[in-house]
Amino acid sequence: MKSRWMLKCNSVDIDELYKITNIDKVVLTILINRGIKTPYDIDRFVNASLKELYDPFLMKDMDKGVDIIKRGIEEGKKIAVYGDYDADGVTSTVILYSALKRCGANITYHIPHRESEGYGMNTERIKKLKEDGVEIIISCDNGISAIEQVKLAVELGMEVVITDHHELTFVENDEGEREYILPEANAVINPKREDCTYPFKLLCGAGIAFKFAQALYSTMNIDDKEVYPFLQFAAIGTICDVVDLIDENRIIVKNGLPIIKNTNNLGLRSLIKVTGLEGKDLASYHIGFIIGPCINATGRLETAELSVELLLTEDECKAENLGKKLHQLNMERQDITAESVESIEDIIESGDYKSQKVLVLYEENVHESIAGIVAGRIKEKYNMPTIILTKGKEGVKGSGRSIEGYNMFEELLKCKELLDRFGGHPMAAGLTLQQERIKELSLTLNENCDLAPEDFIPKISIDKRLSLRQISISLVEKLQILEPFGKGNSSPVFAEKNVLLDRIIILGKDRNTIKFCIRIEGSFNKIDGLCFGRGQEFEEELKERYGNNYLEIMNNPVGLKMDFIFYPYINEYNGYISTQLRIIDYRFSN
Repeated sequence: MKSRWMLKCNSVDIDELYKITNIDKVVLTILINRGIKTPYDIDRFVNASLKELYDPFLMKDMDKGVDIIKRGIEEGKKIAVYGDYDADGVTSTVILYSALKRCGANITYHIPHRESEGYGMNTERIKKLKEDGVEIIISCDNGISAIEQVKLAVELGMEVVITDHHELTFVENDEGEREYILPEANAVINPKREDCTYPFKLLCGAGIAFKFAQALYSTMNIDDKEVYPFLQFAAIGTICDVVDLIDENRIIVKNGLPIIKNTNNLGLRSLIKVTGLEGKDLASYHIGFIIGPCINATGRLETAELSVELLLTEDECKAENLGKKLHQLNMERQDITAESVESIEDIIESGDYKSQKVLVLYEENVHESIAGIVAGRIKEKYNMPTIILTKGKEGVKGSGRSIEGYNMFEELLKCKELLDRFGGHPMAAGLTLQQERIKELSLTLNENCDLAPEDFIPKISIDKRLSLRQISISLVEKLQILEPFGKGNSSPVFAEKNVLLDRIIILGKDRNTIKFCIRIEGSFNKIDGLCFGRGQEFEEELKERYGNNYLEIMNNPVGLKMDFIFYPYINEYNGYISTQLRIIDYRFSN
């Protein structure tokens, strides 16, 4: 699918900013494009100093929560950390469990099983914790919507401290106005509370767990420096939960990544080794696409308690075995996902979905734990809001992923009478319903959808037009101060027009990678550009343009000019260092 290319523009005086900051003008352009325009904001973004972390006690109920835990520790009460089964929930649990243990707490933890207990607090589990002698529950990455479960815990005589980052539960009155509801816990720590004035609202569960550890250590007179190793777990949770890597999240990740690289944590070291990352300069990519999926795989295919055990163990042999286990589970998850994506694609290609604006697809063989991943893959391929449904223990369960301009949560809210349960945010949602209502859900979502044809065209925003002559190892190194990259701070995107080609090669066993050998105009130099996943598509385009001569054109593309969107990077091979281009998109020049 062809994308729409859009060049960002700004009216800021870059020359003046350069005089003040002495930062490369290309880098400044990118910062300005992202709304970072003043010398103070630029300095804060670039340095991401731990000194810029906000006071955790600015968070509503932080003082109450810390007082409850402190008193519980002093009185020897049994405290349970109630976590979640994804990477954010696992790392949140590890932070809180470790911090409370350091403070001398009588501490245990519980991670719910995805299939038997589901997300968040479970009524039967609350009763079981009470039977086990738990007197205080502290949640992480969940709890804000556990209205009935928290009420039960309090009625059973337990104190409850909620630490969460999810949206608040609400009810709508007859006029459609929303009334937000908080669980009746002893402390509810969530910056998204309407009455919370904390300066940054986008922390993930692990980020809030880190802030709680900060506050607790301060109250217990433990040196601040002892809390900083938890940044490595907060960084993993922040990256894997795909929250915006700006402000405090950026500080957490930028300072957490070097700790991960040199970690003393046996479990992390084992996982880094088994995934082949040992000795590498770890970036957010490695966490989000290699380490994080291994942690998530346990919650999808077995139990996430395996991941918590890995990160808490002080036994080297156990760490090694668990690291291998997580890696193996993730490989199994990858195979299952690939099969499921292929199955869904077959349904789409063989069915009548061309007239639809929202894809609602039921496939009972898709494992419910990967429905969200599959929905994301299908959404990426077709650039359409996508909901993947599969057979659950009770009825049908599913996950949805959306595109810009379509608020999936709000659209599902309009269909709430068809659903048993649902939750989420504009770009993703989870839902359960009865099988006989799938068709009606699909019809209703499509009838309500007001997306125009142009909304389904992928858009690529370009930071700057960049001459290939400007690309150098020095420039790539300067761009590295913008890292870590992720949601809210994506890799810079550049473009150039009328690029001359020396040769085109299709690589890979499935012939799906394109290697463009590019001439740098005005010099004798060349640079290679790699484009992944579009080799077959490119060959078809060449055949359309040049017929049977397309192979000759690939070997000797005299006169052929192309436009590229790209990101430059440093490639090392056999001791030779050079710059290359990651081709994001291409088109034939007019």
